Amino acid sequence: MSTADYDALAPWYHLVYEDWQASMEYQGAALDAVIRSAPGGERRTVLDVACGIGTQSLALGLRGFEVTASDISAAAAERARREASQRGLSIDLSVADMRGAHSHHGREFDVVLCADNALPHLLSDDDISIALREFFLCTRPGGVTILSVRDYAGVERGGTQVKPYGARSVGQTRYVLVQVWDWRDALYDLSFYVVRDDGNGSCHTEVARSTYYAVSISALVVLMESAGFVGVRRIDDAYFQPLIIGNRPEA
Repeated sequence: MSTADYDALAPWYHLVYEDWQASMEYQGAALDAVIRSAPGGERRTVLDVACGIGTQSLALGLRGFEVTASDISAAAAERARREASQRGLSIDLSVADMRGAHSHHGREFDVVLCADNALPHLLSDDDISIALREFFLCTRPGGVTILSVRDYAGVERGGTQVKPYGARSVGQTRYVLVQVWDWRDALYDLSFYVVRDDGNGSCHTEVARSTYYAVSISALVVLMESAGFVGVRRIDDAYFQPLIIGNRPEA
């Protein structure tokens, strides 16, 4: 997905969730529990390296964490900034590519977060390794990096697949959301269609396009270890996607 596609998605990306506010509350509680259960003492500072419109950053900010966040999309980061302001949150938001996270932020955090299958936007092991090394440098000794990713081991590959996201009603307007995946080996091109029906006899459709790398969780564990993380583990049933967690060794 190009930056322009992300920018176009920003005004209505919350419609991906049936109830964005409820999803934020759930995700905040789930991530908070995972962070608190990780060994290494209290953790208060969080860097969200792919914040989008702020789903996880806002949720953690509302739970008392000191959040710094960035995203490759300027429009998404700007919306996250507005959403934070509306909730009375002070979140340091900026525009950055996750592959330059440490170069951009220049400091260490208790927690580095890359959630909601953002990492597979990077289309090779080499690019993922670059990002993971940056995450490592952003993680304080004893701190943790948390990834949330789709488990591609359970995903059928090949051909063209249509994946409906459902319908959402906002006032008198109905939105219908559908993804179409076109596979090519370990990559798939994703087209995300949003159909807006104002009830007047015609519809307006927007489409945003992206490509994902269907990287396995076992491969990501190896790449995290190669980047320097220790105690790398997979956690299921704690979040809406599998989590991969690794610690930066104590100094």
